Amino acid sequence: MGSARVGRDGYRRTVTPPRTATGSAAPSARAGSRRRGTRPSGAELLAAAVGAVPGGAARPGQQEMTTAIEECVTSGEHLLVQAGTGTGKSLAYLAPALTVDGPVVVSTATLALQSQLVDHDLPRMADAVEPLLGRRPTFAVLKGRHHYLCLARLDNSTAEEPEDTLFDAPATRPGGGGTKWLGEAGRMGKQIERLRDWAEKTATGDRDELDPGVDDQAWRLVSMPARECVGATRCPFGAECFAEASRARAREADIVVTNHSLLAVDMLADRHIVPPHKLLIVDEAHELADRVSSAAQAELVPELIDRSTRRARPLLRPETAEALTAAGDALAVGLAEAPAGRLTAGLPTPLREACTLLDAATRAALDAIGDVKSDDPDPVRKQQAKAVLDELSTTAQRLLEEADHDVAWVEKNDSGSRRALVVAPLSVAGTLATHLYDERTVVATSATLALGGRFDTVARALGLDAPPPAPPSPAAAALAARTGPGRPAAETPGRRLAGDAAPAAVVPATEGPGWRSLDVGSPFDYARQGILYVASHLPRPSVSGLPEAAGEELLALVEALGGRTLGLFSSRRAAQQAAELLRARTDLPVLLQGEEALPLLVRRFREERSSCLFGVMSLWQGVDVPGDACQLVVIDRLPFPRPDEPLAAARAAAVDAGGGSGFAAVSVPIAAVRLAQGVGRLIRATGDRGVVAVLDSRLETARGYGPFLRRSLPPFWYTTRPEVARGALQRLAGS
Repeated sequence: MGSARVGRDGYRRTVTPPRTATGSAAPSARAGSRRRGTRPSGAELLAAAVGAVPGGAARPGQQEMTTAIEECVTSGEHLLVQAGTGTGKSLAYLAPALTVDGPVVVSTATLALQSQLVDHDLPRMADAVEPLLGRRPTFAVLKGRHHYLCLARLDNSTAEEPEDTLFDAPATRPGGGGTKWLGEAGRMGKQIERLRDWAEKTATGDRDELDPGVDDQAWRLVSMPARECVGATRCPFGAECFAEASRARAREADIVVTNHSLLAVDMLADRHIVPPHKLLIVDEAHELADRVSSAAQAELVPELIDRSTRRARPLLRPETAEALTAAGDALAVGLAEAPAGRLTAGLPTPLREACTLLDAATRAALDAIGDVKSDDPDPVRKQQAKAVLDELSTTAQRLLEEADHDVAWVEKNDSGSRRALVVAPLSVAGTLATHLYDERTVVATSATLALGGRFDTVARALGLDAPPPAPPSPAAAALAARTGPGRPAAETPGRRLAGDAAPAAVVPATEGPGWRSLDVGSPFDYARQGILYVASHLPRPSVSGLPEAAGEELLALVEALGGRTLGLFSSRRAAQQAAELLRARTDLPVLLQGEEALPLLVRRFREERSSCLFGVMSLWQGVDVPGDACQLVVIDRLPFPRPDEPLAAARAAAVDAGGGSGFAAVSVPIAAVRLAQGVGRLIRATGDRGVVAVLDSRLETARGYGPFLRRSLPPFWYTTRPEVARGALQRLAGS
């Protein structure tokens, strides 16, 4: 049963134990229980955890991963582990984590994996290992401050708030917003009242536990970004702060689950957010560099300047506030005139002038506001005003500096409702090298870490010193050209599988100063479970959208199977054209991303046996449909970054300028990760069977990067013969 408490705001709350932690243990008790008696090994804890899984059985790759992590914790080396789908890598790293004193931090890229850990893997493991440890291990989830309800913001959330008024002024700028209609304001008010009711009951204040949820605009009114927080000691609600409570739980836990975005912010903020720890496990590690880059990215948006001016106006002289407004106007005009894309020749004059005005206006405003003091009438509002102005000032100065290590671009969406001036680091490898590995052992794991059959590409992206690959011998090069990993020496017409012609599935280890790597493979027999079919007879894709020949090939493959197809497309236009084609020429149900909410589409795809689901990049990683609901994955073209992707283009240009190949060093590895993630949608369980069809002939014909991309994929049986692929699909349809 929970207990009641009354906060300073007068709300009576029923406090129940948080879902995000199992039990409680003071640090001294936790450490003492581990010191008493013989501590179980990671292998013993893994065996107990696997035994608690219904139908669980020991997996050699899982055991190998657990042993390697224990060895690295002892030696202080960092470890890269490629663990294919089905390895059970979560249990493989959670077991050795429980042999380490103090909290161990596990970081994930996706909410889906975070939920799997917190809702399933960790509770089951805690039950299983309690007899071995002599106590029940504890865990907690740590999220960014804005994920938690802020009682100070809730206390001030009214329709008259200057910083987030429910009725914005009519648009007077290019791309500005308009007045919100009365019904929307009424809906907002109802959401705020529901949040007030929820505040009386919730023990964690975690947005993810609010069901049904509220929209982003309502949540912004009751949450506090970290940069705007005055701190618990100066906040009237500090003693009851949900975000502070989550950090306190994390400090007491054995395992702390967080996300890459917060981990990146922690690194950039000198590591004072995540509790001190000796072991960091980075799952979905192929996403980490991009998340760090996003955390180090900043932008100027006219609407943000508007909001910051409204928020600060009560603290400023009229002329100081008007200077901020003028800077926002200048930015809006400059963005309206500038085309979208990377700024390769520096800031255009209108944008440079806008940044100069903004820098001067924000400095003057910050000087006028002064320091936040404990006796200020409203320190929360004052800190909010200062924080946003300081961020605007810092970003303007960064853009004006035009440093070689930064990339700037103008970003606009198709509707014209978003216009922003963005700046991001050219590379984050140096940041990771400096901040990720210091004073802790790092284990980075994913199903896609070995690109082109080696770990060195990902290692360098993660800030590790990786040796260049040794050139192959002439004989090895000739053999790779004829066969290559992922393709047998010969194909047998009419056979779905290649018998014993499967290539080796494990990538050779790579190591460098202070780190080593390991590929534990996968329990799946890819060569017997699936085919990789490359339509090498199709013309090289040249135009955007879905070429006619590729459409006909898609149609023939889908008809051979009778649906059950996941289509992963390079553009929304191609996905729409494919959907229109199948709807016009078949009776199969075709689900198109964007026509309904994605979770609903995935559920229908899973339940309707003959359906097809077509979509773009978010489907390449976010769909898990084991069984016969998905037996054909079609990829329309190799997922190279578009030429207008600013960061990828800038990084490639930097490599070119240094005498290398930007395409090989930047674009090909990006495509390899994306392609491996997409291809991985097919085999999700030991009983799965199917075909991956790539409608881009370059995967077979491109001598430079084709073999590299194929070596980055699971070792399916390989064919370029359409009749073999269709025959396999027809047999699946009849099974």
